[in-house]
Amino acid sequence: MTKNDESLDLVKQAIRDAGLRATPARIATLQLLRASTSPLTHAVVAEHLSATGVDKATAFRNLNDMVDAGLLRRTEVGDHVWRFEAIRGEAGHDAAHPHFLCVDCGTVSCLDDVKLTAGSQRESEKVGEVTEILLRGHCNECR
Repeated sequence: MTKNDESLDLVKQAIRDAGLRATPARIATLQLLRASTSPLTHAVVAEHLSATGVDKATAFRNLNDMVDAGLLRRTEVGDHVWRFEAIRGEAGHDAAHPHFLCVDCGTVSCLDDVKLTAGSQRESEKVGEVTEILLRGHCNECR
């Protein structure tokens, strides 16, 4: 069995474990988002999947179904555009993490290793539960 076959089997099993049917469109969507290093918009996902015959409506429905099933995380960075990223149970991209938005080019990057300090967590708990952190600035390409 090749690494690709193993990866395909893991993606199919993850979809089934989440209670969804492992359709070709869902498999392709999850593979794309697991391979991505940053959250992707519905438009970008739909564009990638169009080559396999998946229409925009199906792509959007599958993205939201997989969010509801806990396979994907949906985030919005202030531009009224949802972005989607894979949640992996194994190492890495499983926990909520901050994102960096370049105010010049609009690039969104994951900051997996950035964590709130214990003091910041205590302070934020006084007002509520932090569910998302967004840092804005100028990326290295734009500054």
